[in-house]
Amino acid sequence: MGLDIYAGTLTRYYAQNWKTAAQQWAEANGFSYSRITPQGESERAEETLNPEEIQEAMKNWQSQILAAISPKEGPSYEPWTEDNETPYYTEKPDWDAFGALLLYAAAKTYKEPFPKTVRKNWDFEKHPLIQRMGEDEERVWSLFIGASWWLPIEDGLAFNAPCPTEEEITFSTTGALLMELHQINATGWQADEETILSWSSTEGYPADGEIRDGTLTKAGVKEHTIYDTESLAKFAYSILWQAAKFSMEKRVPTLLDF
Repeated sequence: MGLDIYAGTLTRYYAQNWKTAAQQWAEANGFSYSRITPQGESERAEETLNPEEIQEAMKNWQSQILAAISPKEGPSYEPWTEDNETPYYTEKPDWDAFGALLLYAAAKTYKEPFPKTVRKNWDFEKHPLIQRMGEDEERVWSLFIGASWWLPIEDGLAFNAPCPTEEEITFSTTGALLMELHQINATGWQADEETILSWSSTEGYPADGEIRDGTLTKAGVKEHTIYDTESLAKFAYSILWQAAKFSMEKRVPTLLDF
């Protein structure tokens, strides 16, 4: 089960009016692509949903969430954008890179060394440094408490609530995510924005295949099972940074899609 990052309206998300990075790559290179959900059903099963009905449902759900989390004193949080046209941002860090970012962040926070490499499909949740950060009551970071949705609110919040499909998940805010990303960079790379943006294309996974005569092949290409930890961390960081900035600019949520 892979991991994609989506920053956009919930209407587009649930109407399936968006394409993952893998889908976009496949179409651009002339390959077919079928996305399967964890339940084993193709996303085409969602195509019968009416976008107007979805938009109305998302706005109703949004109203309930904002009413529950807005300050009791002072102005309520402003509704975010909900329609089927606002542009979206998406990219695919996958879990190995996401875990590498958490490991890098925890290591820098505690000033501890981290392994230079990680294995493909490594179980990052069991790493002692990541577990330590997740249990640290003085550093309650959305990235370490299992948040999978970040709402475009500047205040730093975290809470559990049902998402529109009624599954209870951990929510946080884009403001919290940006604060965490700033802290990771400050204690580690101290990179400028231009450098951060470049990492999504210069860092990450080594190629496991190549296109020859219009055909994707792995023949003669080494299959990689060991990855550079910091390179993966930079790759995932760049993607999350871009998603969070996009989220605040367009006032749309950011989601982990898996």
